[in-house]
Amino acid sequence: VQLQASGGGLVQAGGSLRLSCVTSGRTLSRNGVGWFRQVPGKEREFVASISYDGGKTYYTDSVKGRFTISRDTVKNVAYLEMNSLKPEDTAIYYCAVEAWGTAQTVGSVDYWGQGTLVTVSS
Repeated sequence: VQLQASGGGLVQAGGSLRLSCVTSGRTLSRNGVGWFRQVPGKEREFVASISYDGGKTYYTDSVKGRFTISRDTVKNVAYLEMNSLKPEDTAIYYCAVEAWGTAQTVGSVDYWGQGTLVTVSS
C-alpha cells in the first residue's frame, strides 16, 4: 500500500492550495481517507476525513468552512481543497487511510502517506 501526497507549497495568507493523495494497493471505496497535519514539536492532529462509503465528511473546527475534502474512487485519489489559508495552517500535511472506517483518529489509521509541507506566510 502506498499513499503519495502532493500539492503543498508556499502561499500567502488568504490564498488557496489543493492537496492530492494518490493511493495504490487500497481501493478508496472501501477505505476512509483522512488528512492530518503536524507542526514540529507538536502532536499530529486531525484535519478532515471522508468515510469509506463517501457518505460523511468530518472536519476539525478550525478548518470548517475553509477546507473541503473529496475523493475520486475511480482514480483512487483524495483531495483537500484549502481556502482562506491562515499562518496557523502551516504544517506538514499527511493523508491516511482506514479500512471500512472514517480515518478520524491517528490511532485508527492503517497507512500513512509521506507528507507534504504547507507554508502560509502572513
